[in-house]
Amino acid sequence: MIPKINPKQMEKMMKQLGVKQEEIDAEEVVIKCRDKELIIKNPSVQKVNMMGQESLQITGDIEEKIPEKFSDDDVKLVAEQTGCSEETARETLENNDGDIAKTILEIKHNNV
Repeated sequence: MIPKINPKQMEKMMKQLGVKQEEIDAEEVVIKCRDKELIIKNPSVQKVNMMGQESLQITGDIEEKIPEKFSDDDVKLVAEQTGCSEETARETLENNDGDIAKTILEIKHNNV
């Protein structure tokens, strides 16, 4: 915001320029990228409409998370099917980008 300007005056000026702002009551914002997720906690989200173009302005505490390509259930399934430890199952799944079938075949082939 511009210093020393009353927020109500600013809102009035924005309306005169054809800019509409709306506060969105959000608890968390998640942006999913190809290789990671950006999680914004305690966000302040403004929806801005300027001359028919809508955009969002988001501020808050940003965390970066790289999602796993498989779940704990996948690890258990591989361990049960191959008789290996969950640690081995997890490591092999990571090496195979979460491909369960490929992991099971690889572990069984190595144990033969």
